[in-house]
Amino acid sequence: MQHTWTEPVPKSETKIEGKATDFIERRTGRVPSGTYLALAVGSMIASAALMLSARRSAFGRVSGRAELANFVGQWAPALLTIGVYNKLVKVEHELLQKP
Repeated sequence: MQHTWTEPVPKSETKIEGKATDFIERRTGRVPSGTYLALAVGSMIASAALMLSARRSAFGRVSGRAELANFVGQWAPALLTIGVYNKLVKVEHELLQKP
């Protein structure tokens, strides 16, 4: 049976997910959504600080801090993606609990 966005999904059509997914959703559901945003911004600031403190060697190579800055800076997209997933799961649970 097809349904539109305006009508609720019947209980018989709800999807059953695995134990791992259920565990992850319960764990991430406890964390406030703003936490992931704060962690992402923190990783960007830490990356910028590491990059500013990086020095070039006499041979023109960049120090290990620049590589570490790139590594830390790549955390931001992952953290933001986890935050969006967290928010979607919370909204889904709120919509499914409405009568």
